[in-house]
Amino acid sequence: MRMRRAAAAALVVGMAASMGATASASAATITEDEVLAAQQAWADGIVGIGQTYLDKGDYRAAASQHIQELYAYEQGGVLFKPTLAREDQFRETFDEALSYFVGGGMKEDAGFAIKPWQQVRFGEQQMLFNGESAVAMGNYYFTSADSDVETKVEYTFGYIRDEDGRLRINLHHSSLPFQN
Repeated sequence: MRMRRAAAAALVVGMAASMGATASASAATITEDEVLAAQQAWADGIVGIGQTYLDKGDYRAAASQHIQELYAYEQGGVLFKPTLAREDQFRETFDEALSYFVGGGMKEDAGFAIKPWQQVRFGEQQMLFNGESAVAMGNYYFTSADSDVETKVEYTFGYIRDEDGRLRINLHHSSLPFQN
């Protein structure tokens, strides 16, 4: 637990330092259009993993690719608190994220992305931009593949650039809205 806290604290300190820095070139500044494109790629990836599962394809490979392409696990770490995680609320490693999305690695994981979902859409949100980092917070909506009922989920995503200039998620927090 201390290692997790130390790693999380180091990541937060690094993120805060990054957010305080100014971009050296305008090309490095993250834009709203880039964040919206990253959100669409994330939504499409979640739906795609579920469709691959339904088609009896290699959904683990699809989920691995989704994480490798969109998350910053290889770029210094990710603060990931999934929506339906109760026992192990934080997923600090690639393998823990993979388990959450497709199951199999941790006892509580049934595979969020293989539920599956027919649609994921980002709704109302607010964004903060600071050079090479950005944060988006709002609601996203998941429509189950077997119904047209949407489930509203609250999220916060943080974005940084990788060495190739692509956006990566370094913060992902999801929660179901409070209910009385």
